[in-house]
Amino acid sequence: MSRVKVAVIGSGPSGFYAVSALLRQCEDPLIDIIERLPTPFGLIRAGVAPDHQTTKNVVRAYSKTASEAGVSYFGNVSVGKDVSLAELRDLYDAVILAVGAPADRKLEIPGIDKAGVYGSAEFVGWYNGHPDYVALDPDLDTERVVVIGNGNVAIDVARVLVKGPEEMAASDLPGPVADVIHRSPIKDVVVVGRRGPGDAKFTNVELREMRELDHAVSIVRHEHLPDALPEDLEGRDRRVREKNLQTMEEFAEPDEAMVEEAEKRVHFEFYASPLEILGKERVEGVRFERTEVAEGGSVRGTGETFVIPCGLVVTAVGYRTRSFEGIEFDAKSGSILNTDGVVNGNLYTVGWARRGPSGVIGSSKRDGDDVAGKIAEAHALSGPTGKVGHDGLKQLLQDRKVAYVDFDDWQKLDAAEVERAKSSEAPREKFLSVEEMLAAIGTKSG
Repeated sequence: MSRVKVAVIGSGPSGFYAVSALLRQCEDPLIDIIERLPTPFGLIRAGVAPDHQTTKNVVRAYSKTASEAGVSYFGNVSVGKDVSLAELRDLYDAVILAVGAPADRKLEIPGIDKAGVYGSAEFVGWYNGHPDYVALDPDLDTERVVVIGNGNVAIDVARVLVKGPEEMAASDLPGPVADVIHRSPIKDVVVVGRRGPGDAKFTNVELREMRELDHAVSIVRHEHLPDALPEDLEGRDRRVREKNLQTMEEFAEPDEAMVEEAEKRVHFEFYASPLEILGKERVEGVRFERTEVAEGGSVRGTGETFVIPCGLVVTAVGYRTRSFEGIEFDAKSGSILNTDGVVNGNLYTVGWARRGPSGVIGSSKRDGDDVAGKIAEAHALSGPTGKVGHDGLKQLLQDRKVAYVDFDDWQKLDAAEVERAKSSEAPREKFLSVEEMLAAIGTKSG
């Protein structure tokens, strides 16, 4: 039987779960992982908070997958620039879009484009050392920050901004970023959500971390906590919300002396919808409207407004995937238009690019299994296609003198970053630009 040849565009969790599923479900497949950056692992490297090293340990499994026979890595290859999607579809039996949702969903309110307002994708990318955002250079010379959003990303941003140097010593927070954050005069971070505490999308593990900070205390208004959850809420959803409310109860009655003595504070403000970013050229505050949750779950404004003065705003209100020429995009979900993972013909999609930005890292496993099964079935029906796959891509990149990076190159870069770590506790010191990365490992154009 001929070997199916598959290109996977994107090397984050959804890409690696798709590769793993292909290895299980197809007979001796040939799989090429194509990544825009020299470095693999997507949001594990550039999205997971730098102080969550246990979560990042999943890259060990991904590295094992990348080293399997028949799997190759092409880093520093941009689809749409170095090679077109149409060319890849001609070269391979199947192409999988596993590009995640790397772009911010913009909050459409007046003043959103003022200096000092950032989307969480770019702000998190900056403090994680993503090459696209290394030059972001946010001005943290402010005592108060407003974070708009009620999910784990919002909590991550707040936590990273209030942790001290010793709390971040075992993280991979880049040195230049750590210098900026730890020198900043930030004293208060306000995390704001449109709904109430019972509707917040925090996982309880993340929420509990907020009671273990060395220099900051977390505060919730007691009047915002509900007396009870809706009776029709059942199962896992109810248990998660109950745990969150139990944790927030601890934040609702902080010791007054502790609050006064704390160097920093994280305020959880609920039932507030942003109306306008205030200030001249630079943000000086955010105007909010008080909200209430109506019967049926819809949110409506009460007409009461208030202002939170601040010098920095981070919006964490969702993400959207990248677009490709000739591929339809679903603006509502922020995903690539598809039917159960099938875009059209031999083009498939998985993960956030398929479903929109929802779920945890492991949620993409099912997508990989589903698409791998469809590819295996399609290949069994079609028989040999004569597609050249790997050899064709390699020749094309050589002809175009594209400085691609293979997995051995990445492992050299990985070792160099580990060697650069500034303390025995830190796992690595990241290279912050593609140029630095390529210089550290040498480039190849064929």
